[in-house]
Amino acid sequence: MYLLYTIFTSLAFFFVFKRMKRRRYCTDLTRLDGKTVLITGGNSGIGKETAIALAMRGARVVIACRDPDKAAKAVRDIKFKSHSLNVSHMELDLANLRSVREFCKNFLQTEKRLDILINNAGMPSVLDWTDDGFSMCFGVNHLGHFLLTNLLLPRLRECAPSRVLTLTCSSYKYQKLDFQDLNYNLLPFFTYCRSKLANVYFSQELARVTEGKGVTTYAVHPGFVQSGWTCHFSFLFRILMQVVMWMFFVPCEMGAQTVVYCAVSDEAAKHSGGYFVDCRPATLRPFARDSGVAKKLWEASERLVKLA
Repeated sequence: MYLLYTIFTSLAFFFVFKRMKRRRYCTDLTRLDGKTVLITGGNSGIGKETAIALAMRGARVVIACRDPDKAAKAVRDIKFKSHSLNVSHMELDLANLRSVREFCKNFLQTEKRLDILINNAGMPSVLDWTDDGFSMCFGVNHLGHFLLTNLLLPRLRECAPSRVLTLTCSSYKYQKLDFQDLNYNLLPFFTYCRSKLANVYFSQELARVTEGKGVTTYAVHPGFVQSGWTCHFSFLFRILMQVVMWMFFVPCEMGAQTVVYCAVSDEAAKHSGGYFVDCRPATLRPFARDSGVAKKLWEASERLVKLA
């Protein structure tokens, strides 16, 4: 009897876990023939699955990442899975603002179009520093993408209607910004939360800056995804998280669905500056909708990255 009870309880928990992992799929079939998509961190995880999905829709896909060997391998895999040869890679280190500037210069010289920019790359809650002295989370997740987007914004306007997607996380709700110390390095997890809140504010202010200029922008929470972020941590932590991710997190292909939706959907285009979860607009906490804070962060970011 005890054995039957144990089996029944285990199956019940397994069923609940599976229900928790169910997510919506993007059902919009819009093609992207003739359009160019740039995806940061497109060599793995959600970025790679997004690259495959958009290449299958006919887009020219450029993935940008730090390691050229990993990028080249990813490009071969994306081409194979998408049945598209129109995929390439460029080197970009978001932890180095000089690299961001060099990347944008090269991209603008070699690519005549930019229709969709997907700010996907990100760092988990690690206590480390960028080459410019910022915390790795804030420097990569926000400042690197802030500078990248601003330097590529003229091309996005030229190719309007165009879109900017910035991946964030629901953990934004656990912190508020401290303009006395945006790096906030005492507790790495809270540093990560602040960087994700910065992504939300950035998307909102970008929508205001580009209003009426043909560029729409979205903050996208892909859900909790079985990606490779644990590679930055110890072996024991990785083993533990593999079990947790298998039970609670969704595969990368499913995590990419909301990203794909915001990249192609006409319905999403009606909500520029919005926050999207599970292929639909979602409501932010009131403090995360403060336009004054969003503008203040934009101005502070301009100073930090020395954007004239």
